[in-house]
Amino acid sequence: MKQRKRTKIADALSPEKIGEEINIKGWVRTRRGNKNVSFVAINDGSTIHNLQVVIEMEKFGEDFLKPITTGASLSVNGKLVASQGKGQTVEVQAEEMEIYGTADPATYPLQKKGHSLEFLREIAYLRPRTNTFGAIFRMRHHMSFAIHQYFNDRGFYYFHTPIITGSDAEGAGAMFEVTSFNLNNVPKTEDGSIDYSKDFFGRQTNLTVSGQLEGELGAMSLGAIYTFGPTFRAENSNTPRHLAEFWMIEPEVAFYDIHDNMDLAEDFLKYLIRYALEHCKDDIEFLAKMYDEELPDRLKFVVENDFVRLSYGEGVKILEESGHTFEFPVHWGTDLQSEHERYLVEKHFKRPVILTDYPKEIKSFYMKQNDDGKTVRAMDVLFPKIGEIIGGSEREENYDKLMQRVKETGMNIDPIWWYIETRKFGTAPHAGFGLGFERLMLFVTGMTNIRDVIPFPRTPNNAEF
Repeated sequence: MKQRKRTKIADALSPEKIGEEINIKGWVRTRRGNKNVSFVAINDGSTIHNLQVVIEMEKFGEDFLKPITTGASLSVNGKLVASQGKGQTVEVQAEEMEIYGTADPATYPLQKKGHSLEFLREIAYLRPRTNTFGAIFRMRHHMSFAIHQYFNDRGFYYFHTPIITGSDAEGAGAMFEVTSFNLNNVPKTEDGSIDYSKDFFGRQTNLTVSGQLEGELGAMSLGAIYTFGPTFRAENSNTPRHLAEFWMIEPEVAFYDIHDNMDLAEDFLKYLIRYALEHCKDDIEFLAKMYDEELPDRLKFVVENDFVRLSYGEGVKILEESGHTFEFPVHWGTDLQSEHERYLVEKHFKRPVILTDYPKEIKSFYMKQNDDGKTVRAMDVLFPKIGEIIGGSEREENYDKLMQRVKETGMNIDPIWWYIETRKFGTAPHAGFGLGFERLMLFVTGMTNIRDVIPFPRTPNNAEF
């Protein structure tokens, strides 16, 4: 077989290439035909669209073509021509072919038929080859790139915060412990407790739940930073909205107040969704056709509307006076549930909403306290179909007030002494937020289960692949 430089299928589908001799490589999606000619649809992952290869039986012989079944991988040399049939604009007339790998139809799970998303989760090692997950994971790449581009173009620095940490940024508890101990022979102190001084780091450590605390340190020296990396929660939550391992984007900016923070969050989200509409058009159209026909309009809805901004108290009042029956009762002091958030966005305002000034009791210790002594300068961005997509706040920069909140919440100061110390040395106003990447991916793809927007989901009792 002649050596030719490979052409990606995304490029081969361009009408400008008609008449060229090209090489394509990819995996067979379907094969049909008759005793004279076979039509093989090939995809290489570069686009949602397949490229049709026309194979004359006389040229290759039936025995050679027999292993070309769904899932097989091929290299094809041929001429790109305008297609005579329906469904495609161009096709390749095969001149030479090489079969790299076969896929036995009796055992290959991805035959040409409908597969449920639940079934595909069980074969996550193969599901990227499907149209659905090819589209989702291409979009995941584009969104990752857009995040870096957004912050880079605005003077933010990408700051790498630790995966292994001794602190719990959220004060929430549920963390994965990191140890080098042999768990069948854990060293103990005289009182019978675990002797962490003999562990690898000489202390108790965990996988991070957030890079925020370390990110604040970066902001207070570099001015504006963002983190983008994996975070971990050991919550036993088997829901379509929770993962044990997920990715977070967390900008932190010195000299920002809550209003600057809201402006950044709104601009950031609109940029990302606009980027998806411009760069993922074919994949969005496919996902809309297959799963959620309202997806394109919902994405445009966010880009085209200013976000409503109101206080938590105002939001609670609207919910209480709505006459709507909620599964979870709502009143001042309750942590709003997804149903409450979505009501405000989808039914009342019909626009994205940013809620601010939450009761301090339901928010983290590091949030700046308001003068009323009851609320903090927190902000949650609420989206249609998702509910909360971003959570953030202006941070408490006053040493005495921060210490007071640490004591009120009963937190152990030892793991975060360094964080509190920064309020003694050149303290300044600053703010930031966290965007769960998979929540964003749910929104831009229209999928309904968070396990379907990450290649290998980690959930309770599931660390397969």
